[in-house]
Amino acid sequence: MAGPYAVRPLEEATWPAFADLVERNGGIFGGCWCMGFHPAPDAEERLIPKPERKLARVRAGTAHAALVFEGEECVGWAQFGHPDEVPRIKNLAEYRKELTTLPDWRIACCYVGRGHRRQGVSTAAIAGALDLIAGLGGGTVEGYPESADAVPAGFLYHGALSTFEKLGFARDRPIGKHRWVVTTTVVPR
Repeated sequence: MAGPYAVRPLEEATWPAFADLVERNGGIFGGCWCMGFHPAPDAEERLIPKPERKLARVRAGTAHAALVFEGEECVGWAQFGHPDEVPRIKNLAEYRKELTTLPDWRIACCYVGRGHRRQGVSTAAIAGALDLIAGLGGGTVEGYPESADAVPAGFLYHGALSTFEKLGFARDRPIGKHRWVVTTTVVPR
């Protein structure tokens, strides 16, 4: 990737860098560990700490993300997956009202670590996710970004609408006061 960043997939080999980013940033959004969009855990699974649950998903191949590196330090990511891997999107009831067909992929969450925001990390992460999706067979991709002027940068966990549009996504429909469904099609490589 051009510029100061490299993008690598979330996998066992990159797990330590991902975990370091999460830990440096207080567990992300109150200790989410980017588990909030995965299927809801059952009572037994809830007893397992989130880092262990996330790592188990990585090992099983059911947790995908484009990790953005500056040198050897992971500074952000974009989580993506099939709808059954990341089913719990925000504004789900509103989303379902006009749903005709599920996408092949969802970009469910974006995160940029403190000290790296507004420096192109989110753009690199989303572009990296699209590239990884192309390598996994491509298809229709949805995102659920928010209008950046309505949400502080540290809370744009779905990404900024302008970033998605810059990367070729088109607005499909609003599903919240400041949130949109956006779509694009990725050609497999």
